[in-house]
Amino acid sequence: MIVKKLLIYITVAIFPFLLAAGILLFTKEKEEVAKHERNAYRIASVHQRQWDNFINKTINSLNTVSIMLESSSGNWDKAKQNIFLKKLLLQEQMYGGIYILDPAGNRIAGTDRKIEEMAIPQEDYVKEAIKAKIATVSNKTDYLVDGQKVIGLAKPVLDDQQHVVNLIIAYLRVDYLSNVMEMLTPKSNIAVISEEKETILSMNKPISLSSSTIALPMNSLPWKIIVEQKEIKTEKIITKNWPLLLIFFICFHLLYFVIILYHHKKKADQENKENELHKLELVGNMAASSAHEIRNPLTGIKGLVQLLSEKHKDAEDQFYFSIIQKEINRINEIVSQFLILGKPTELKKQLLNIENIVTELKPLILSEANLYNVECHFEIAKKKLFVYCNADQMKQVILNITKNALEAMENGGTLTIKLKELNNRVSITVYDTGVGIPETELKKLFEPFYTSKSSGTGLGLVVCRRIIQSFNGEIYLSSVENKGTKVDIILPLNS
Repeated sequence: MIVKKLLIYITVAIFPFLLAAGILLFTKEKEEVAKHERNAYRIASVHQRQWDNFINKTINSLNTVSIMLESSSGNWDKAKQNIFLKKLLLQEQMYGGIYILDPAGNRIAGTDRKIEEMAIPQEDYVKEAIKAKIATVSNKTDYLVDGQKVIGLAKPVLDDQQHVVNLIIAYLRVDYLSNVMEMLTPKSNIAVISEEKETILSMNKPISLSSSTIALPMNSLPWKIIVEQKEIKTEKIITKNWPLLLIFFICFHLLYFVIILYHHKKKADQENKENELHKLELVGNMAASSAHEIRNPLTGIKGLVQLLSEKHKDAEDQFYFSIIQKEINRINEIVSQFLILGKPTELKKQLLNIENIVTELKPLILSEANLYNVECHFEIAKKKLFVYCNADQMKQVILNITKNALEAMENGGTLTIKLKELNNRVSITVYDTGVGIPETELKKLFEPFYTSKSSGTGLGLVVCRRIIQSFNGEIYLSSVENKGTKVDIILPLNS
């Protein structure tokens, strides 16, 4: 019993709790992952727009310088150019320097002389700008002579014949861009990766290869912004959802206790049923052993009473003889019911059309109903419904139930008998509109010797159930006081 209870406890309480907790934590973890993914994408989008804004703003500044050079017609001398470029540098801290070069790469004007030692014409993005005659951005970082890490942009200045007459070079400070990114999202681990997998810049901790990341390409550069998603901590999810886990734990343990209570109740019911069967068996064995001894003298008494009734014709005597005969018949009936209860008679069973049995009983039921001023309705299925049973015992059950129904309608009413197929089974239902049965008595009606009638034996329904069970069927009874009673007989349909 201890091992059995332990297995039930593990099966009903522990295993389902662990399964439910696992599903809950898995679901919550997926929600957290999706939440962190959305957050990482949002951060990447913010920085993507910021970088595109810096690049576009720089290109617009270069376009402004280009327009001024193209429209100056030689009136914009070197000194003015230097002053304008320095003002532009002071207005925008993101620039590491802005310069005007000739087609050979020599410095004409600029914010400083940091680029004089740099081979600017050899840079790929400068060559591309001269060839394509459009503004281009370097796809890698560079360093100025003072060690400052920058990103170069080149814009060609064209004459009327679309020849390159000047080059405008601007450098974006990587440290300034990094500071801006850190101000926007100070706690995020972010990296900007070039097309050649070079790390342009990174914020906070370096992004590990094993971590979950979101990569968002830039629109103005062949680079990607990588944002590391926050690490999912299981203990944090458990701490956050412990009330729900506690509810799961309590519910499954309550279920375990309910099952244990049900098991005990079922065991008690089984013991009661076994006791009842044992009691019936004792009654049946007693009745079987004494049936002949009771019936033989009854037969003699019945014969003698019959002779005396023929000799004494007085009305009062005849009344007494009729009572004696009636009681003798009653004793015979009780003995027969005892025999069925204890050990049902092994009568021959055969495949019968239940419709024929109900049809044969119809005149008897109608005749009895007329005595009680009861109206009868028969609803019988048109198709043949075959049941493996004994005809006499089946008739005994139906007559017993209809008799009870009629006796419950002393002031008249309606009796309805329905025969139909129900889920591959045969259903015989008897309705009455009688006084009904109190709910407290319903459960006792199938107990031996319990009766609500003044002259009943308390064995009728018990015998009926015993017979129906011998046919592998079931009988159910439901009732509402002052409205009526319904009896359902369910038998297996045999094709």
